[in-house]
Amino acid sequence: MEQGPPIQSYFKVTIPKEWAGMTVEQLLKEIWNFPRKFLHLYRMSGRLSLNGKSGRFSDRLQENDELTLPIFAEPSAKIVPSEGEVSILYEDEHLLVANKKANMLIHPDGKTVEGTLSNILAGYLAKKGDSRYIQAVHRLDKDTTGAVLFAKHPLAKALLDRQLASGKIKRTYYAIVHGRLKNSRGTIAEKIGRDRHHPSKRRVSRTGREAVTCYEAIGYDAGRDLSIVSCRLQTGRTHQIRVHFSYIGHPLAGDVLYGGKPVFPRQALHAKFLTFVHPFSGETIEVEAPYVDDPPIFRWKGMEQNGTTAE
Repeated sequence: MEQGPPIQSYFKVTIPKEWAGMTVEQLLKEIWNFPRKFLHLYRMSGRLSLNGKSGRFSDRLQENDELTLPIFAEPSAKIVPSEGEVSILYEDEHLLVANKKANMLIHPDGKTVEGTLSNILAGYLAKKGDSRYIQAVHRLDKDTTGAVLFAKHPLAKALLDRQLASGKIKRTYYAIVHGRLKNSRGTIAEKIGRDRHHPSKRRVSRTGREAVTCYEAIGYDAGRDLSIVSCRLQTGRTHQIRVHFSYIGHPLAGDVLYGGKPVFPRQALHAKFLTFVHPFSGETIEVEAPYVDDPPIFRWKGMEQNGTTAE
């Protein structure tokens, strides 16, 4: 019988009442939405167990049954561990959410092989005796701060990738933009493509990819003529928020690449909230990322918020 790759660990699930009566195969396919690759791997490996005995896909589940599944390793995806401080906002055996600092890459890019957030998380996990497998589910620009979701094993990565592709992972960003927006809320739906004159820049383009940003102005600093805006992404294009607000005449403060003035040491963009459905428990996970800049960018006196003045 096919054994599959080495086993990284196991996880146990106690079957709740709402899953009783399903077969193991129905649970994996219909509730957890396992990709075909993993369904085949589990079917052929013979490594499932139900109540301490070898399990089959056709076994019917009962309330309070204990289903144990192996987590298969993927050594080639391991990241070299690095030392460094990291703020963990949420963690369990399958995934974690970290609060990224500015001036930090999410993962190695060929030129930088150590010191990225992925390297530091690998070091964090190694100290705990955990696997060093760590893969980002989505990305943030080098100088954007805030919540980033990571998978701790290949199956979690595959399931979270599916959520991201279907728009089930919700991300809310706070941005500081130049000027006062004419409309307090709105949607920017402009296609984004590469800028042929600048290798790292993007631009609004009729031939680009669909990109939709929903926004709401939540504060205004009259003294600096700056607005704080909450942004929800319906797509995830490179530099999407930065490109869209530059296009409508309100570039991000500090974002000199897209026309912002250097009033801050980086573009004023923070991934504030992250909401997703846990791939195994079905629980809705909501995470808020505190601001990490020192001195702070997103807090100052005299900002109007909903008709009042913040202190």
